[in-house]
Amino acid sequence: MSRTILFNKPYGVITQFSSDGLHATLKDFIPLPGIYPAGRLDTDSEGLLILTDDGALQHRISHPRHKLSKTYWAQVEGAPGQAALDRLRMGVDLGDFVTRPAQARLIEEPAGLWPRNPPIRFRQHIPTAWIELTIQEGKNRQVRRMTAKIGFPTLRLIRCRIGDWTLDAMAPGEWREITPPAK
Repeated sequence: MSRTILFNKPYGVITQFSSDGLHATLKDFIPLPGIYPAGRLDTDSEGLLILTDDGALQHRISHPRHKLSKTYWAQVEGAPGQAALDRLRMGVDLGDFVTRPAQARLIEEPAGLWPRNPPIRFRQHIPTAWIELTIQEGKNRQVRRMTAKIGFPTLRLIRCRIGDWTLDAMAPGEWREITPPAK
């Protein structure tokens, strides 16, 4: 029987089990042998990470060909309007590739959001806003690059959903085992 784990990755944790000598690793939170992350989440990003010992499931989750949607909450610097959100919805030219069209909308700060340690930088005269962004790809630092390209740099990034899996009420560092989907 294969194992599938949902994990709320805290800020500053690297998405691997071996140490780089600088950051906490998955091994510091999940004491299970033989499971591996299905995809990555940057050290300075937080939120949902799926781990499994099922290679086929890992491939279905992480490979862009399967178009598994990923939803993020991005706290951005500034107050984006409809024109900025429309740019995200149409796809953004990042220089090395053009993103697929995304779903993007302004949201209130997510309910039950935990404090980040360290906190984001605060600028007294520059507002922040939250964008919920759903993408199909998941390339390196894609969401951060997208929001920066439209003029609203990401200050905090939390992945809240991968396909049908969600963070639910897991606190940072918590994990739970789930029944893997039928093949």
